[in-house]
Amino acid sequence: MTDSKERIGVIGIGRMGMAMVKHLIKAGYAVTVVDINADNVAKAVGMGAVAAGSPAALGKEVDFAILGVGYDEEVNQVVLGQEGLLDSMAKGSIIAVSSTVAPDTVKALNQAASSKGIGILDAPICRGRWFADEGKLLALFGGDDPVVLRGRVVYGTFCSDIAHLGEVGQGQVAKAINNLLLWVTSIGLIEAGRIAESTGINLVKLREALMMSSAKSQALEDWDQTSFTWALKDMQIVSKMTDQAGLSLPVTGAVKELVKEARRIKASNPPNWTGNLK
Repeated sequence: MTDSKERIGVIGIGRMGMAMVKHLIKAGYAVTVVDINADNVAKAVGMGAVAAGSPAALGKEVDFAILGVGYDEEVNQVVLGQEGLLDSMAKGSIIAVSSTVAPDTVKALNQAASSKGIGILDAPICRGRWFADEGKLLALFGGDDPVVLRGRVVYGTFCSDIAHLGEVGQGQVAKAINNLLLWVTSIGLIEAGRIAESTGINLVKLREALMMSSAKSQALEDWDQTSFTWALKDMQIVSKMTDQAGLSLPVTGAVKELVKEARRIKASNPPNWTGNLK
């Protein structure tokens, strides 16, 4: 590792965060981690990371902290709460929010952090766990150019594509729209699959044909990965944006309700588009 490399912290080392840690260490970065799951921490330490006892303790050791926790409340606690990052990170440091949260959340964090000379990189990620393993994620950046420039170097270790959409908040806007379209398509695949099954057609062969047609989609290609685990949270973010804009969007509202049942169906008896699901 050279002295010019950022000292990286990762808070929230679940399935995606662990892949980030792996790629960062492989690229020669010093990585410090925090997670509420002791097994995850032990695994990351086994890969070469260093464990910290709290976000504030991590903040003292790093220049660039990546957040991968699940919800807006957790992001706020990690950054703003007691023993949070803003208590300890030095001026000129960067906090990158790769959690999927509401645009308002990262905008508020940016305001709080800027008063201490700390940059916020709005950096949600797209694509699934297989892409994470291969270092081929997509990052949707929102932020000032100097922050984005530093972020590109770090995120380039585990992302094959990075799109800078604009200011802080617009990365999360892009992620929300991405997720809305993902769940619209995924619900459609459940209903289309049920219709197809009723005719006796071979779903695997049908999928192969559709992947060559105008019905081709990433959701259909990655059907085995789709779990709907975070779908309701995603749609709650979209619903909040819809309400703030005063928009009446009946399809979006229906999708928010439909993902609840879709999660159960996908976990128990989904259309077997690939022939791999049990």
